[in-house]
Amino acid sequence: MSTVATKQDPTVLSARLQHAAEKAAGADIDALLISPGSDLGYLIGVNGESFERLSCLVLPAAGSTASPVLVVPKLEELGYSEVPARELGLEIVTWVDGQDPHGIVADLLRRDGATPSRVGVADVMPALHTLPLRTALPETEQVLANPVLRALRMRKDPAEIGALREAGAAIDRVHARMGEFLRVGRTEAEVGADISRAILEEGHAEAEFVIVGSGPNGASPHHALSDRVIREGDVVVVDIGGPMPSGYNSDCTRTYSLGEPRDSDVRDTYEVLHAAQRAAVERVRPGATPAEVDAAAREPIAAAGFGDYFVHRTGHGIGLDVHEEPYIMGGNEIALEPGMAFSIEPGIYQQGHWGARIEDIVVVTEHGVESVNNQPHELVVLPT
Repeated sequence: MSTVATKQDPTVLSARLQHAAEKAAGADIDALLISPGSDLGYLIGVNGESFERLSCLVLPAAGSTASPVLVVPKLEELGYSEVPARELGLEIVTWVDGQDPHGIVADLLRRDGATPSRVGVADVMPALHTLPLRTALPETEQVLANPVLRALRMRKDPAEIGALREAGAAIDRVHARMGEFLRVGRTEAEVGADISRAILEEGHAEAEFVIVGSGPNGASPHHALSDRVIREGDVVVVDIGGPMPSGYNSDCTRTYSLGEPRDSDVRDTYEVLHAAQRAAVERVRPGATPAEVDAAAREPIAAAGFGDYFVHRTGHGIGLDVHEEPYIMGGNEIALEPGMAFSIEPGIYQQGHWGARIEDIVVVTEHGVESVNNQPHELVVLPT
C-alpha cells in the first residue's frame, strides 16, 4: 500500500473529520481507529502505508474533549508531511522501535480518565494490529468503522464527482485507441502491456488492472492476461482502469470483435446485453434501490434465456477505491442519493466459447443519472 496524497482542501478534510466524529457518536462508538488505506486518505488526505509497524488515526467521537491524534512510526513521519495537521487540529505522535504503539493508542483513548466502551476499527486494519489493540483495551468492544464511514464516502461531493469525470474521460481515451493495440496475431499479454502504457499516457497515476479476455477467456469475468494469441473473429472483453493523480479511480469495460465475430450468435446475444445495460442505467435515480437497478439489468438477460450466464452483481461503488459501497445487487435496499457513484456492468459469459460485458461509471444526480464514460456501447468491430 503506497503513501498516496489525495490533494484535498483542508477545509474539506476538516469537515469530513467532524462528520465522522458526529456519526461515530450517533452510533454509540467512542472513537474511530483508522489504519492506512483509503479511509485514512479520505479523512486526512494521505493514505499512508501498511506495514508491521502500527500507524493509526485516533479520532474521538463528537462530544469528547480529546483531539484527533495520528500515531505513526518515527521513520515514516515524513510520509505524512502533506497532511495539513495544524489546519485539522491534528496532533501527530511518533514512536520508535522498542516502544509499544498499541499501548500508546490505548493510553490516548483513556486520556479523559475513562476506558472507551466501543471503538470502530477500520475494515482493512490487519489482525497484526487489531488483536494487540484488543489486548491493550480488554474491556473495549471492537466494531467495524465501515458503517460510520460508508455513509460519508458513498455520497460524493462536487470535487469528487469532478475527479470521477476526469478519470472517466481519461479511460475513455484509452478505449478510443484500442485499434492501435488489438490486432490478430498478438497475445493478450502484449496487448495488455500496450494498454498499461496508454493508461499512463492518458493521465492516470497507475494502471491498476488490465483485463484482455479473448475468445473463451472472455467468459471468465476476472481473467487478466495470458499468452493466448488473438485470432480473427475473436470477441475480446477489455476491462481497464486505475487511479488518477487525484486518487480517484476509473473503471470501464467495452467488448470488441476482431473482424466479423466467428460465432453466429454473438450479435443477437450482444444486443440483449446492450439493452440490459441501458435499462439498468435508465433505472438509476434518487430513491431507487440498488436491488431495483440490478433487477433492471437481469430481467432482459433472463427473458432471453441467458440468466445463468450473468454470474456477478450489476455494479460496485467507486471513488478512492475501485470497489466500494454501494454495491448494485439484489438484496441491497438502501435508497440511492445524489452524489452516489457506481458501475453498471452486466455481462453474459458462455464458458468455453466467448463472453461480453459493458461497463460505465454513473453518478446519481438530483433528477436522474449521469454517465462519466461516453465511448460507444455497441459491439466494436475492429479491422483485421
